Amino acid sequence: MDVFSHNKQLLHQVRVDGPNHTYAAMLQEQLGGPMGELTAGLQYIAQSFRVQDPAVRDLFLDIGAEEFSHMEMVAETINLLLGNQPRATEATVGTVEHHVLSGLSPMLSDTSGNPWTAAYVAVTGDIIADLLSNIAAEQRAKVVYEYLYRQINDKGVRETIDFLLNREEAHNALLREALNRMQDQGSNRDFGVTKDSRLYFDLSTPGRHFQSPQPTPPSFQNPRTGGQNIGPYQGEKAAPMGQRQYNPKDQEAPPH
Repeated sequence: MDVFSHNKQLLHQVRVDGPNHTYAAMLQEQLGGPMGELTAGLQYIAQSFRVQDPAVRDLFLDIGAEEFSHMEMVAETINLLLGNQPRATEATVGTVEHHVLSGLSPMLSDTSGNPWTAAYVAVTGDIIADLLSNIAAEQRAKVVYEYLYRQINDKGVRETIDFLLNREEAHNALLREALNRMQDQGSNRDFGVTKDSRLYFDLSTPGRHFQSPQPTPPSFQNPRTGGQNIGPYQGEKAAPMGQRQYNPKDQEAPPH
């Protein structure tokens, strides 16, 4: 039976030096924003439903579950920053929602109060596109945490953000390793095989700074400084894009 379990111990303890309502609203971006932890957790888990490589599927589920623990850490930090008493009359523009809508509860919304939407979640059904999307998402989340880190002097908050920022880097490296493992799968197959893919259109003037491309499938250097990579996928290979049966019979395996 597949279940989720909740460990009451936070993945990393959070603390704050004192209330800061404005910064609590800023931190909402990483709770309910397009690059936040809720988006990341649901994206990895939704993508995992179609992944056939057992190691990569397990990786998506592991990271997705961890992103939910990050969401819990962000929410708890917002709780601490908001304090115990609603004071809407003292709230600044952009921070009032906590005081008049949620009773100081963290909200599934971004810094501007826009509610979270499933439109933030990217699922393509192609393992390469999903991995590249996830790698970019981890990089974007890292950038947002860097912006947040620079705008607070609270040592407790900085410790939490530093932990979360470094976990984004860990996920980024793991996803790059998974991409290398899936090199001949999905949309990476038959990559750059026609002359059209090797053309460069110099449409801005003056000058040209790049040569005509010689396309190869997206890949990364081994992100590990030591140890061994997991081996390549040995299961059924996905058909090239454009040649896939998008409605396979029930007894047939999904396309990757």
